[in-house]
Amino acid sequence: MPVFKLLFSVLGISILVYVVLCGWLWMGQRRLMFFPTAALEATPQSFGLAWEDIWLPVSSGHLHGWWLPASNPTAPTFLYLHGNAGNISTNLDRVILLRSLGASVLTIDYRGYGLSSGPFPSEEQFYEDALAAYHFLQSERGISPQHLIVYGHSLGGAIGIELASRVPQIAALVIEGSFTSMADMATLSQYNGWFPVKWLLTQRFNSLAKVRYLKLPTLYLHGLADASVPASMSQQLYSATAGPKELWLIPNADHNDLTDWAGAEFQNRLRQFLDQHVLVNP
Repeated sequence: MPVFKLLFSVLGISILVYVVLCGWLWMGQRRLMFFPTAALEATPQSFGLAWEDIWLPVSSGHLHGWWLPASNPTAPTFLYLHGNAGNISTNLDRVILLRSLGASVLTIDYRGYGLSSGPFPSEEQFYEDALAAYHFLQSERGISPQHLIVYGHSLGGAIGIELASRVPQIAALVIEGSFTSMADMATLSQYNGWFPVKWLLTQRFNSLAKVRYLKLPTLYLHGLADASVPASMSQQLYSATAGPKELWLIPNADHNDLTDWAGAEFQNRLRQFLDQHVLVNP
């Protein structure tokens, strides 16, 4: 009998520990997904660009961002949405490339990132922050949605897809290195073999379900050597997208160096995309 009691005790403790770990994953998953940093490493001034700080009110504080206006007032505008790590300063290289196309650019830090106020971000707050940026462009800068291109990298791609589902009049989407859903990403994580990660998710970012209803033109970019998000996910998004679409897979490019490998062709492709799908040209 003592042996059986010991076995039952060990089993009970094991189940308790497993349940506690599941609870830890459920409660702490946002800390495993989002990696904001506060300190800004650079500003557009470092590159001789005209810019201004902007501050946007949101329900729990304010967002900080940079507005880089084009010299041509009829030029198109990009809303750049960065990924899950760093802040706007660590993503400045792409902002500069978009500005070099002759377009205006707005980039923002989500709540919890950079100089934006807290709290620590969540899926719904990301969506609210992108919508606040859109309203700023519309009301404060007079940018019509038909002249706006949303560019999202990685997590920013999922946020951009949600924004386009809420504001279908946006001219176009550019989605770089993004994923089909957080559930699909979770199956690739180290926790998947041990825990029911799909059932524990509260942050879902289900882009694959949303693109089936998008009618606006969408350009998907993905590095074939992406070790963070498989390029096959962009292929799935491309296949499921209802509206006009393009897919460009860049050989040798990883998750954060796609523009380096793409070189001058990056700007050429985006210019062609703008010429074809956006109502105004720089």
